[in-house]
Amino acid sequence: MVAPLTIVGTREPDGTYDLAPKHMAMPVSWQDHYGFVCTPSHATYVNAQREGCFTVSFPRPDQILLTSLAAAPRCDDAHKHALQAVPTVAATKVDGVLLESAYLHLECEVDKIIDDLGVNSLIIGRVVAAAAADDSVLDADVDAQEMIAHSPMLAYLHPGRFAQIVQTQAFPYHVGFKR
Repeated sequence: MVAPLTIVGTREPDGTYDLAPKHMAMPVSWQDHYGFVCTPSHATYVNAQREGCFTVSFPRPDQILLTSLAAAPRCDDAHKHALQAVPTVAATKVDGVLLESAYLHLECEVDKIIDDLGVNSLIIGRVVAAAAADDSVLDADVDAQEMIAHSPMLAYLHPGRFAQIVQTQAFPYHVGFKR
């Protein structure tokens, strides 16, 4: 199964920030909603519910080690000290941080939490701010394949693998197709 590999950021009770990789993450509407799957026993869920917001960063393939650091377990003092090595930037609209140099940043306010999906929950946020790196924005004067080849995307391949997306093809929509 192929999925985007993202890093979700939330604010901890002590005012520090947590980052956690998530691959079960996706747009959940044609408009301004983005969601990710988590479990109520994780700090990401508890923090997002308490604070009412979260951030989403889309790391570049060369940031895979930073993404791995965000998956580090908490130490005896309940902190992820490995996060000190992860460069971040402040969010602009919500109380949070984002992975520096990621190709896409989303800032979200929690809209809905759907619990009891087995042991998991779906946290859905309304996107209140978004920013993309200049080399990752579609440009009518640049072929989409050329842009992707120059700025590859990071994908998670379940279970436990990752890939760079560097080559794509246009989807062959049927004449008259509408969403």
